[in-house]
Amino acid sequence: MNNKVRSEITDRLFKAILSLENVDECYKFFEDICTIHEIQSLAQRLEVAEMLNEQKTYNEICDKTGASTATISRVNRALHYGADGYNLVIDRLPAKNL
Repeated sequence: MNNKVRSEITDRLFKAILSLENVDECYKFFEDICTIHEIQSLAQRLEVAEMLNEQKTYNEICDKTGASTATISRVNRALHYGADGYNLVIDRLPAKNL
């Protein structure tokens, strides 16, 4: 865990997120604290992480998500050398409907 981000107010933010009970509550909260573009960027990064875990190529990921190769590289680096947060979440998500 990166101690640079950890603080009392960040802990409170994460506790607030954990208090949300369903997707609709998440939309309400995140629409208040983030711009639409920020929410879309976070969702895009998660989709990129899932596709990288599925061994998709950068070109396939770019075509499907519209993510830049810089974003894909950043997510790929986090998957391999990060705090393992992406994998933690991906493992807990239900399988995508194809």
